[in-house]
Amino acid sequence: MKKQILLSASIFHAFNDAATVVTPMIFPILYSQRHLISSYSQIGLLSNLGLLVSVVFQFYVVNLSCRHEYRRLMLLSFLGTCASMALIPFATSFVGLVAFFLLLRLFTTFYHPIIIAWISTSRAGSGRELDDAMGIQAGSGNVGVLLAFLSVGYLAQRGTWKTPILVWAVLGLVLGTLGMMALKGVSSRAEKTPDLSARSWWKSLVGIKRYIPGFFFGGLGWSVIVYYAPSLLNHRFLIPIGATGLYLALWIGLGTVTGYGYGVWSRRFGRRNVFLLSLAGAVASLFVIGLSGHKALALAGLLAYGWFLLMTYPSLHTFVGSTVPTSGQRLAFSWVSNLQMLSGAVVSLLSGFLSDRFGIQSPFLFTGVLSLAVLVFYLTRGPEVFGVEPSDGMKTIAPDVAEG
Repeated sequence: MKKQILLSASIFHAFNDAATVVTPMIFPILYSQRHLISSYSQIGLLSNLGLLVSVVFQFYVVNLSCRHEYRRLMLLSFLGTCASMALIPFATSFVGLVAFFLLLRLFTTFYHPIIIAWISTSRAGSGRELDDAMGIQAGSGNVGVLLAFLSVGYLAQRGTWKTPILVWAVLGLVLGTLGMMALKGVSSRAEKTPDLSARSWWKSLVGIKRYIPGFFFGGLGWSVIVYYAPSLLNHRFLIPIGATGLYLALWIGLGTVTGYGYGVWSRRFGRRNVFLLSLAGAVASLFVIGLSGHKALALAGLLAYGWFLLMTYPSLHTFVGSTVPTSGQRLAFSWVSNLQMLSGAVVSLLSGFLSDRFGIQSPFLFTGVLSLAVLVFYLTRGPEVFGVEPSDGMKTIAPDVAEG
């Protein structure tokens, strides 16, 4: 059953994350053509509203997960995602683009709070298995993003901006079907329904409060790349959109390697050390990207950022999975995703206005400053902040999180 859950999760994560970057990849094209999008602030508004919709809807998703089998929710998710992507090419105004994009973000909301918690609870008590599983599911999501980056630019060059979106809508039906087949015969029903009262949500947030700065870093780091790196490469350095997709694929490709290898790295060097080194490397890379006036140096910074940023995600997931009791993990992982999207929403919106005022490189400097503050926060905290190490082979229950 564990293998079925992980296989299905990996397939769904690949398509889910790919779907969230396919549409933003065409924003630079629309901006260049002055079709539907005419300013960076509109890109910021699109990303902000999309992420906020996801934040609000995720609370409802957790409630749904207590009443319905996960496989039914994932069926609804991938069908809705495919339908939303198929509608986007029919937008005739910025308002229409916003409406269809918000619908897409709504249906891509299901994966993170539900399936990541399912992976974690299915491996309760096993530190090494948890590290490996979190690394694999994170790496699989990165594979989906890599394929999206590789394909979107070249498909758009050979067709129109609509072509890659429609191709991925069809591909999503295939991947979603495979994911459902992998879950055949697996039930997600739990013996006890978790408490979903406002008090329980608050206690869950308090229980993971030490990781909140990390979640904010993860959200803003991802959003600045997905929504502004394509424009940075295409508009500032005049890299064709097909080659832009290739470089971004290399960015996520390095992150995929780190994701799949996270379990090994964490056991060799310790979760805390891996996280802090990754965070420091990400901060340095952001300043290289933002300050560089040369294409080669900016690309080097971008690739290094992929390596470091995407190592922090499985780190944070294992911190939560090893310190939160099984009954509270749906709420905890919902908070993880919500906090990441909330920070991404705020930074994406502000970055749009910063780009119009100071240039497309400014979001990376802004994000670098915020990320540096997060690094300082964790460097001044003791090792107990990060929970148990995988070699301990045990599950620690955070004292701030009560069961029920």
